[in-house]
Amino acid sequence: MPKPSIHPEYYPNAKVYCDGQLVMKVGSTKPLLKVDIWSGTHPFYTGSQKLIDTEGRVERFMRKYGIDDQIT
Repeated sequence: MPKPSIHPEYYPNAKVYCDGQLVMKVGSTKPLLKVDIWSGTHPFYTGSQKLIDTEGRVERFMRKYGIDDQIT
């Protein structure tokens, strides 16, 4: 038999806000959620993230361990 009043209240339409704009509705134990970043603004998901080899790390690794550029 479940114990009464031990679970938090569930809000099936909790609102998620990012930068003051409503971005989605989710189920939560809080009626209002404020986030700094979400998938709509994250560089990985928007495609604006760029991978940069700033110090030639790959080349330095290849030199250090004597790996040829061509794999045979």
